[in-house]
Amino acid sequence: MQDQIKERIQQLAASFKNDTIEVRRHLHRHPELSFQEYETSRYIQEKCEEYGLNFTSGWAGTGVIVEIEGQRREPMVALRADIDALPIREKNEVSYCSTNEGVMHACGHDVHTATALLAARILNEIRDELPGSVRVLFQPGEEKLPGGASLLIKEGVLKDPEPIAIFGNHVHPPLHSGKIGLRAGRYMASADELYLTIRGQGGHAALPQDTVDPITAAAQVISAVQQVVSRKAD
Repeated sequence: MQDQIKERIQQLAASFKNDTIEVRRHLHRHPELSFQEYETSRYIQEKCEEYGLNFTSGWAGTGVIVEIEGQRREPMVALRADIDALPIREKNEVSYCSTNEGVMHACGHDVHTATALLAARILNEIRDELPGSVRVLFQPGEEKLPGGASLLIKEGVLKDPEPIAIFGNHVHPPLHSGKIGLRAGRYMASADELYLTIRGQGGHAALPQDTVDPITAAAQVISAVQQVVSRKAD
């Protein structure tokens, strides 16, 4: 039975390949910054309607949630994809280059969204074979605080029912094409902001011993803080 399901998934993936490539290229052409993914969200919803998916929108503003119910509602597994882009000017010369000046999908979120849509489409086709259900999360604002994930959680996206596992997919260029990597627990980095104020005391250049130079102090802090992470985490 598992071999039959696997073969069915591979057949569906092959038949949806060209459409998924076009979805990814459309998203790459039309990137939007964190919490401003209005057209991206509309496009995801249009694709969900085209694929016959059951979805809700407006999560954390622009998030979209797809529900795929199999033989039972529980257990539930969740898949997550981020949908925002970065404030970077694209210099690639490709047919699907960004049309939004100064904004680019430079972190692969166009791939994440396209492949999550593909996964939802395939799983919906084989839902009668699923022992439980799947929730697909299209998360806004991954690149900016407060992270879209925290907002979705506050809005209850991991409740009713609570997923027994969640997969946060991400491209990883060092992996060869056709291979995937899996790791449980903490793996991807998170972004946090720290605000420090360094106060000094001015003086004459001939009497540096009577001053507190905030520039020198700040330089020491930057060097030391950078090592806090690099010396403790791979």
